[in-house]
Amino acid sequence: MNSGVLTALFDACVLYPAPLRDFLMWLGKSGCIRARWTRRINEEWIQSAVRKRPELERARLLRTAEFMERAIMDALVEDYEDLIPGLHLPDVDDRHVLAAAIRGGAEVIVTFNEQDFPAEYLAKFGVKTQHPDDFALCLFKRHPVSVLDAAGRQRRQLKNPPIEVDRYLEIMSRQGLTQTSKALMEYRAIL
Repeated sequence: MNSGVLTALFDACVLYPAPLRDFLMWLGKSGCIRARWTRRINEEWIQSAVRKRPELERARLLRTAEFMERAIMDALVEDYEDLIPGLHLPDVDDRHVLAAAIRGGAEVIVTFNEQDFPAEYLAKFGVKTQHPDDFALCLFKRHPVSVLDAAGRQRRQLKNPPIEVDRYLEIMSRQGLTQTSKALMEYRAIL
């Protein structure tokens, strides 16, 4: 792990829908964070995507997960399962996320479900949770150039059809990144 680089584990709920996942991947590629997840987390977001949108092809989503692993080579956390039985969370199905965060050296779990991870309990392991908007806004304050670059790269790679800046920021706001979108709006000329 690089000194001064935040290690963040992405919960399944932030990896689907695609615009938020793509933004998080661009942040991971930017070098301002060390992005982490597991194959089990990938399987969870894929199952959720297929359940919500049956027209999505599972094989295509599995390819997306493979692309994610290749895009950020050291992101995959493995060999964390032995920690699961010793962890105590309100929902036993969330223990694998905390186990992966611990084994992966994550300081933060990025999730919409912060209530599922009691702060006092996570503190014992040096881990906290953050809503993706709070996470992105904090990163923007610490690494504005990297976050602007990540957002700009994401927007520019959307070519079919091309997405104008205002539309891009509206999409990101609808993904739950309302504060971050407002902060990025000031820099729309370079996005």
